[in-house]
Amino acid sequence: MSSLEEPLGLDKLPSMSTIDQLQRFSAGACRPRVDDMGMGSCWIEGRSCSTSNSCDDEQGYAREAYPWRKHSRDIFQSNSFTQRTLSLGRNTVVGSVCKSWYMADNQNGFQCNDSIRDSTNKFLRGVPRFVKIVEVSPRDGLQNEKNIVPTAVKVELIQRLVSTGLSVVEATSFVSPKWVPQLADAKDVMEAVRDVKGARLPGFEAAVAAGAKEVAVFASASESFSKSNINCSIEESLARYRAVTSAAKRLSIPVRGYVSCVVGCPVEGAISPSKVAHVAKELYNMGCFEISLGDTIGVATPGTVVPMLEAVMAVVPLDKLAVHFHDTYGQSLSNILISLQMGIATVDCSVAGLGGCPYAKGASGNVATEDVVYMLNGLGVKTNVDLQKLMQAGDFICSHLGRPSGSKTAIALSRATADASKI
Repeated sequence: MSSLEEPLGLDKLPSMSTIDQLQRFSAGACRPRVDDMGMGSCWIEGRSCSTSNSCDDEQGYAREAYPWRKHSRDIFQSNSFTQRTLSLGRNTVVGSVCKSWYMADNQNGFQCNDSIRDSTNKFLRGVPRFVKIVEVSPRDGLQNEKNIVPTAVKVELIQRLVSTGLSVVEATSFVSPKWVPQLADAKDVMEAVRDVKGARLPGFEAAVAAGAKEVAVFASASESFSKSNINCSIEESLARYRAVTSAAKRLSIPVRGYVSCVVGCPVEGAISPSKVAHVAKELYNMGCFEISLGDTIGVATPGTVVPMLEAVMAVVPLDKLAVHFHDTYGQSLSNILISLQMGIATVDCSVAGLGGCPYAKGASGNVATEDVVYMLNGLGVKTNVDLQKLMQAGDFICSHLGRPSGSKTAIALSRATADASKI
């Protein structure tokens, strides 16, 4: 995204087979305690597993320091948490307040009205009423494509995405054409969309000269990944970014910070939440208005996301945080949901599930924007995004890429619409 990021070629980085050595952060790593039931995997940095396959409490992050976790335990122990509530998610719809349809003239999806907030399902009460979607497909999505997408197609994709109601669309990135030839036309793309309201146009000097409204900096929570990716240590990268944020501040240009490898690294394996918190805090202190926490290789589960977010939330204000999940193991929506329950209100995603991690062979794409919006509609959360137009934008780019959409929602709703038209 930024000219400060110089990714290595695929041939110089570990394959996804390396991830097998990370224990895959699976639920089988250790058995959750009673008060952790429902949190997904119990693998948490700082906890140890005994021969009985149970987990000891993690050190360094006191559980009672995070009220939301105590609240969750109280719910499980409460007499009001009835068997009826436990059945939710199987055959019961909360208060029968939900409805679904796929008529062509309606907003495709499954939506619930605000009465869901008053239901007995206490787990949804922490979910924000509005979630900001940061669309990353023109940048993070297309940079991983094998074939070069024509500039005119990129520009039309951005325009289509903005027309859906998305308030933030990352348009491109000023990176070395040698390493990322897919974004070699960054200047041309920015000049074409610089007046499009809502487009986030990230690089620094080159980006500013081309009319960027915002820039971004990328740091890693993994020392090995930082050295292999941008050829410097974590502290050296943070020193560089302090200079960037200082210059941006003088020009009144906002800077978004990204932290990669927040759960796992293709080189080091598991990443401690304390390392993620340190990098996030430094980015916040240097002036980043928002910090996106990225599961770069898509190995996170709710059980590993929880302690990571707890650590970061202890040092960075909640409203300054965003999450960015890749769907390598099909865990993205689960990870986003637990993040929402913890109060996160900004989510990065990519239309049609475009993209992936160019640094680890086999890592799949970003979570699909259509899938996220569909889930948020079902939770009664506002996004101001038109799902039908979003699906059309996904169809547009997929037709140019010559492959089907990576969004399960788009595929299912398109099939349902087609079947309905035959009746």
